[in-house]
Amino acid sequence: MARAEIEALRDKVLRLERGSSPVAAARFSTGSAAMDTALGGGIVRGALHEIFAEGMANEPAAAAFAVTLALRASDKRPIVWVRQDFVGLEMGEIYAPGLAELGLSPDRLILVRARDGPSVLRAGEEAARCPPLGAVLMEPWGDPKTLDLVATRRLSLAAARSSLPVLMVRAGGAPTPSAAATRWSIRSAPSRPLEADAPGHPCFVADLLRDRAGAAGHGWTVEWNRDRLCYSDIPERRTALPRGVVSAAAGRSDHAEGGRRRAG
Repeated sequence: MARAEIEALRDKVLRLERGSSPVAAARFSTGSAAMDTALGGGIVRGALHEIFAEGMANEPAAAAFAVTLALRASDKRPIVWVRQDFVGLEMGEIYAPGLAELGLSPDRLILVRARDGPSVLRAGEEAARCPPLGAVLMEPWGDPKTLDLVATRRLSLAAARSSLPVLMVRAGGAPTPSAAATRWSIRSAPSRPLEADAPGHPCFVADLLRDRAGAAGHGWTVEWNRDRLCYSDIPERRTALPRGVVSAAAGRSDHAEGGRRRAG
């Protein structure tokens, strides 16, 4: 790409990030009063958002968190999930009962399989240009060389034009410079027991590592209600069952857990 094209793309994205576009400024609520307040009313709809796991053991929780945000944003419209094949080999394939536990009916999911990182980016950008969709999930593995600042700016611009949230789950990856509007670190938390000590709703600890609107540095413990399809705040101190989030994947290999903590 020529330098002039890169500069023109940078200027367009900067104008969108500053809120010059009413489409780019639209937000969707998470349902959590604490998160929504800190985020200025919710998560920016027409933007790219990066979601990291706090260690390899929490990769399913990061994917589940992305699914829940897609559910909040999509309003029953189809959700596209572009997934690199290697993610399935390392972390397990998408598990339909796990999605159902989060409230996502499999018939709303359009799954796109991609052989490598560049293919994930190409398919994700094409999906992000389709306004009839509800949300786009992207799941490349590791740190593909093509996932650079220019590529994320292209994704941001496509998301802003179509008013679609693009949620990139960085399985096995580490934070690098990007044009993402927000960057999250996710880990599962024990659920609160229901009546008769039945396992409760999935819970997450969500740390906001980066936010272009200025809310970075906040962290919340939240509970996902699949029936209401929303988050609610829960106190830090609570009696809990030793149960984490329902995995969105199955058949995970005995991969070494040496998951490095992904900090901002």
